[in-house]
Amino acid sequence: MPNWDEENKYSGLIAGIDEAGRGPWAGPVVAGAVIFYTQDINPCLLNSLNDSKKLSAKKREELYALIEQEAGYGHLSYGIGEASAAEIDRLNILQATFLAMRRALEKLPRRPDIAIIDGNRNPKDFPCPSTTVIKGDAKSYSVAAASIMAKVYRDRFMSSLAQIYPGYGFEKNAGYGTKAHIEGLKKLGITPEHRKTYRPIAELLKP
Repeated sequence: MPNWDEENKYSGLIAGIDEAGRGPWAGPVVAGAVIFYTQDINPCLLNSLNDSKKLSAKKREELYALIEQEAGYGHLSYGIGEASAAEIDRLNILQATFLAMRRALEKLPRRPDIAIIDGNRNPKDFPCPSTTVIKGDAKSYSVAAASIMAKVYRDRFMSSLAQIYPGYGFEKNAGYGTKAHIEGLKKLGITPEHRKTYRPIAELLKP
């Protein structure tokens, strides 16, 4: 379970950063960035924070609301950034993920002194010093909170896309390659939100 150990290694403002949506065939990749200004945080939030993938959709929504509430109290701040399917196709998924992370960081009201990034790849030319932590969303409160913000924001975005592009099951699969998504592609073809460089989509585009 997450704790403050990673944050306590550093001084100054520390941002946790994580992404959601590297694997799906459609939609943006989204990054969240969270700075805790105090460790005196609502225990209902801290005791439930974890890697967003290990939490139910209902629990993620509850924690998203608690993070927004704590931000309203001035206990933390957060930023959310995204890179579109077109940007993923143009840059590749890794570079698009780094772009989303930079955009999330730029949405923060204050520039952190260091960013703790989930994973093992450190972006080049980042707006602040950064370090990586493998499985950071299961170790650091800041990264876990960023994971939840990114995941909930992206799931909501994909649900809104389902209204624009019905028939792919985006509201349930969030753009991942499920059976319903594959059936939708066969019947309806691709949308502007599909990642054309991803193999399943690229195969469909072949003449």
